[in-house]
Amino acid sequence: MIDLRSLRQFLAVAEELHFGRAAERLHMTQPPLTQAIQKLEQSLGATLFERSSRSVRLSAAGAALLPNAQALLTQAEGLPALVQAAADGRRGRLNLGFVSTVGFGDLPRWLRSFRELYPEVALSLREATLDVQLPEFERGELDAGFIIHAPGSQPAGFERLKIAREAMVLALSADEAMASGPSLDAAEVARQPLVIFPRAIAPSLFEAVLDFYRQQQREPGIVQEAIQMQTIVNLVSAGIGVAWVPASVMAFQRPGVVYKPVQGAVPTCETSLIWRSDAAPAVQRFVAHVRAQLPQNLAPSKSAV
Repeated sequence: MIDLRSLRQFLAVAEELHFGRAAERLHMTQPPLTQAIQKLEQSLGATLFERSSRSVRLSAAGAALLPNAQALLTQAEGLPALVQAAADGRRGRLNLGFVSTVGFGDLPRWLRSFRELYPEVALSLREATLDVQLPEFERGELDAGFIIHAPGSQPAGFERLKIAREAMVLALSADEAMASGPSLDAAEVARQPLVIFPRAIAPSLFEAVLDFYRQQQREPGIVQEAIQMQTIVNLVSAGIGVAWVPASVMAFQRPGVVYKPVQGAVPTCETSLIWRSDAAPAVQRFVAHVRAQLPQNLAPSKSAV
């Protein structure tokens, strides 16, 4: 086994090609340095230097060792910085899940600035709904995730950063007669065929939408389910029905679709970033990065276990 001290001693002699100058550079006397080089040669089973009374030069074995010794010492010198970067989250890996709706907001900007600030954090993104994210957290495949849910209904056992709270609006075909007004009548909306996401992917938000129909004393006329908000809006453009979407989805402009507020008590949704309390430093670094860019009234909280 070759230790770093032996390599430093070898490197000093190889660069100086003089045992006296190398010893002075290493702040030691020449005899111990000579003995150390002899011991290194014995352990390697090869002569590293060809010596004469007038000169010292590298042997073929020494010339072969030199670049590798330089590389090993450079790597060793970089280890403290590498470990410190990993310890404070400037280096590492982040597996991040997200629901499609967060892409209509600030997520692209946050990701771009995070990558610019922390290029040594390997970022892996996965679009996934809550029902997919939770098992992946359990399997250790996700470190953090953006989810959408009804206010107060975030999953238990996670740290949480509230990203946004917004009312839901109605997406409807521009050909609908009621699309011409500034807002929609709740009773009229409740009579329309409905395109909606499956209950399983966002149970609390599904219930919030159903509450609207209960207030109107009607059962929702669900005609189609779809997972992605883009798909839901596309189905609306095809005249399949109307759909409740977060207000941020209005950034997705689809020909033939308009977005309108609905009068009265409408469903409200929240977007949250969730992660485990024992998450790695790189995850904590990302959370801090997002938190720093949020309005001050959006404070982090921890859900009950």
